[in-house]
Amino acid sequence: MAEPRIDGPGAGCRQDLPTRGHHPTWWLRDYAYAGYRQGAALLVRGGADRLRAPANPLAPAVVLLPGVYEPWGFMRPLAVRLHGLRHPVHVVPELGLNAGSIPDMAHLVADHLDARGLDGVVVVAHSKGGLIGKYAMVNLDPDRRIRAMVAINTPFAGSPYARWIPLDAVRAFVPTDATLAALAAERAVNARITSVFSRFDPHLPGGSELEGASNVVLATPGHFRALRDPRLVPVILDALRRAQRD
Repeated sequence: MAEPRIDGPGAGCRQDLPTRGHHPTWWLRDYAYAGYRQGAALLVRGGADRLRAPANPLAPAVVLLPGVYEPWGFMRPLAVRLHGLRHPVHVVPELGLNAGSIPDMAHLVADHLDARGLDGVVVVAHSKGGLIGKYAMVNLDPDRRIRAMVAINTPFAGSPYARWIPLDAVRAFVPTDATLAALAAERAVNARITSVFSRFDPHLPGGSELEGASNVVLATPGHFRALRDPRLVPVILDALRRAQRD
């Protein structure tokens, strides 16, 4: 299995973008995993309070932001792993299924940080969660309560497929969307973002490379299965260590 490519902030190299070809089983396994995680998230409720209080906690704390139509429990296995590694993990239950607009969801995140008195956190986000995190960093965080973000398979440049889905929550990912365009123009915060993306993403044919960010390509194909890639947690831990030093 190939090692992930990691580009430092400011790297503009694109010759190693994710594989454009695909195998049919990649799609099937990706959606099977998504269905399993959705079912598990609906069946297994609660547990967020315990995640906030690991034994002998390490800084920084993590704030988990799932993707569209994903309850926070969709990312529960990753949250449990990070909690087991002694990082407090916070979820934002007010997001619900994360079907609201990116600005509205970002305001809920900012309000949650205020209500909990959270500072110096690292956002770990999947898909739409990364857009919410960047919006909050750019527009709602003058005091840098969000120190950094790890965004997993986030549609920073949108998805050409979004225009064919008659759902407002998905149409927000059309590449010409005004919010996406405004976020793309805001590049100063990109140096504090690690964009992690699969070598093949059936939802994002253009990948998730973000100019000025640290870009990491994972070997696991799929929009959802990247959450279980064995290299993901080490990449997140590296970002947490760097954020703590900065």
